[in-house]
Amino acid sequence: MTDMKIDQDNVTEIGSLKDYVGECVTVLGWIDGVRSHGKVGFLLVRDGTGILQGVVLKEDSSEDMWALHESMTLECSVSLTGEVREEPRAPGGFEMGVIKLEILGSSHDYPIQPKEHGVDFLLDHRHLWLRSSRQRAGLRVRHEVEQTIHDYFYERGFIRIDSPILTGAIGESAGSLFETEYFGQQAYLAQTGQLYVEAACPAFRKVYCFGPTFRAEKSKTRRHLTEFWMIEPEVAFADTEDNMQLQEDFVRYIVKRVMERCGDQLEILGRDLGDLNMVLEPFERISYTDAVDLLRKKGNSIEWGSDLGAPDEQQLTEEFGRPLFVYEYPRSVKAFYMKQNPDDEKTVLCNDLLVPGYGEIIGGSQREDDLDLLLGRIREENLPEESYSWYLDLRRYGTFVHSGFGLGLERTVGWITGIRHIRELIPFPRMMNRLSP
Repeated sequence: MTDMKIDQDNVTEIGSLKDYVGECVTVLGWIDGVRSHGKVGFLLVRDGTGILQGVVLKEDSSEDMWALHESMTLECSVSLTGEVREEPRAPGGFEMGVIKLEILGSSHDYPIQPKEHGVDFLLDHRHLWLRSSRQRAGLRVRHEVEQTIHDYFYERGFIRIDSPILTGAIGESAGSLFETEYFGQQAYLAQTGQLYVEAACPAFRKVYCFGPTFRAEKSKTRRHLTEFWMIEPEVAFADTEDNMQLQEDFVRYIVKRVMERCGDQLEILGRDLGDLNMVLEPFERISYTDAVDLLRKKGNSIEWGSDLGAPDEQQLTEEFGRPLFVYEYPRSVKAFYMKQNPDDEKTVLCNDLLVPGYGEIIGGSQREDDLDLLLGRIREENLPEESYSWYLDLRRYGTFVHSGFGLGLERTVGWITGIRHIRELIPFPRMMNRLSP
């Protein structure tokens, strides 16, 4: 440990070293790897903007500095000073000839070593696991997807609406609610922000919310978390066809941007970019009824009226080999707010977007704009009418055709990166058996 005062005027981020070739600079970061070859030592240093290879020559170093180099351990924080030079074989294409080395924070017996660790061990140490290369790559892609989402909607004139986390009105199945006491009232953690962006739609026409949502589902699959992030746009005067077109354009925009800007991260993760090029082709479409017929012809025992499960979705995406819209599900398996199909009252004007390897990443629908039909559905589901009085007002005062959807962030990033379990694509995952760290 050192008490040295850092000369911030000379500190340079690793990501900017291309501008300092031939100059003497200081880099601050953490040790990502250490190795020696006789009288030459190599330090891999990470600072969040890139990785630098520092070269320490024994013949040019004092005994204390060489000993300090040999004492370096994983994840100790350091200061390196030296001349920057181009080196195509080094990570990032640059290295530093180190002339000064300081340990800023020691790291003894770092728990995560370059070997196999069990998943529970890694999740227990999630606060440290975040530093590993694959985790950094996945979360950088997540960051790019999030920024892309905001850019997409901003460029198209959408207004962001921040919906509440605590609510008295449910949006999905009552069986997946987290309940809490709220000053003598019953409240729930939000399953969706949709009802609230619907309310903002007449004010701004095109709106979206983006935030955490909560489902108390007792599921341990690789596609489920109890807390996850969802993007929910809502558009006035848009029907179910407009809605699917927006989804297709939106997903294509996200994937293309990640491919353009996150090539290094996708390479670290071993993602085959050829698989992602499928988004450049038109997405496939099939009605729920036709999907059930197709599955039954392939030996699946699914009955009409059952929701599609993960194995069913996998069969369908394997059949088509690209993103697939399944539309017009039975009303019995969908939420109360979905528009009754005028051509078949047993179904609703909705869709799920399925992608190869992950299944559903989007659920969307045209909303029920008829007051009497919506009220009937609320009563049919035995939902408390008083909790939805404000929602019904949207149909009493200037009702209008409108549609929207919800895209699950972690599932989408999982599909793009090829990471199979979405617990690795949120900084601190919440699952049935995990509330820490």
